[in-house]
Amino acid sequence: MDVINNKEEIEKIGFTVINNVFTEEETEHLINVIQQADSTKETFRKTKDLFAIRQFLKEIPAAATLTLNRKLWEIIAQLFGDGYGVVKSIYFDKPGDSNWFVAYHQDLTISVNQKTEVAGYGPWSVKQNQYAVQPPLSILENNFTIRIHLDDTDENNGALRIIPGSHRKGIYRAETIDWRVESEVVCNVLKGGVMIMRPLLLHASSRTNNNHKRRVVHLEFSNQQLPAPLCWSEAM
Repeated sequence: MDVINNKEEIEKIGFTVINNVFTEEETEHLINVIQQADSTKETFRKTKDLFAIRQFLKEIPAAATLTLNRKLWEIIAQLFGDGYGVVKSIYFDKPGDSNWFVAYHQDLTISVNQKTEVAGYGPWSVKQNQYAVQPPLSILENNFTIRIHLDDTDENNGALRIIPGSHRKGIYRAETIDWRVESEVVCNVLKGGVMIMRPLLLHASSRTNNNHKRRVVHLEFSNQQLPAPLCWSEAM
């Protein structure tokens, strides 16, 4: 791991990729734990194109020790410092024949414990009985996401496409992207590797065309306290 280079990439382009964070054995163990979970719960969403688990670490507690291991915490400490914790977790399983795609967007909402009027927070939404709200930019600018890849991922099975540097431009609506000045990068990640990104980074995901699965554990981190009575709904 090249700490200086990884830090510079996160600052300048909004993401970095670190491969070989999890061993083959660790990755397969995590996959097995997920496969044994009760998928009938309302936080589990399953269609022919997507299998997703919201509040992932709450629904599958055994996955917490497998994902939040010493090596991952060491990477977090080296890149961001101390005091961070998980505030949101989702598991995405994109089947090999999936037509599911995601258009360019920023991750503008956080998951909280209740809906209440707090200055600077809004608009609000609800997904599977979990409140989501757009916080002030200062919250989003300081947070980061780690995507743990359980399969080799490239442009053929839904690797994220990103616009480098877009995380430094505040709220950036996809319909206003000027492709005369912006460029696109595909974020290939090996099985057991991680992609670390800022939530304000514009990103998208294409359909699968090589019949290979793309399974990802998506973890969002923050070191900030929310104004009372708001709390992070998934804080660990």
